[in-house]
Amino acid sequence: MANTEVRRLSCNRIVTITRQYGSGGHEIGELLAEKLGIGFYDKELISIAAKESGISPEVFEAADEKAGNSLLYSLSVGLYNYGNGFSSSMGDLPVNDQLYILQHKIIKEKSESENFVVVGRCADYVLKDKENVVKIYIYADLESRINRAVERKDIEPARAKQAVLKADKNRANYYSFYSGQKWGQVDNYDLCINTTNLSAELAAELIIDYINILDKK
Repeated sequence: MANTEVRRLSCNRIVTITRQYGSGGHEIGELLAEKLGIGFYDKELISIAAKESGISPEVFEAADEKAGNSLLYSLSVGLYNYGNGFSSSMGDLPVNDQLYILQHKIIKEKSESENFVVVGRCADYVLKDKENVVKIYIYADLESRINRAVERKDIEPARAKQAVLKADKNRANYYSFYSGQKWGQVDNYDLCINTTNLSAELAAELIIDYINILDKK
């Protein structure tokens, strides 16, 4: 990634990024974190969760951002309290639920001590009660997302449209399952950015400008 000037935050901020597949959300988030000189979490959360649980990163990778089927059971045994029974009860759950609960825990813990950018994983919902969170939604038209999937994700052109729509559906199901809210609903976010005709660099700068405006209020 190109060198960028670090622009320090004037106050504590956490940025969550929800993104359509192929809209450039990961790249924007990574660039934003570099520009602000703060942490960045996307797939990094899988590695952290794997270390905490002893489960293979490859197993978690396959389950990442896919809805489980036993969240009500998770709630019933009190896992969200992260008490003494948390680790011992985890083995009874499907891998999807284990990963979500661990990532939920990790995001909450990190939000108490650091500024960072986090992509996906219902982070906007997980941190909904924190006042210093800026919630961003990244989207683009279907054609540009298909083109990006072909160019940057090595997806065959013949199946690119199907892959993009399937990925969006999986993300929507995941978000709905664990948050009970509709994925991509504009009133869940502070700022929605259409990247159809916008580079990752400009999108990151736009988010920084928005944060600066908030900090001056």
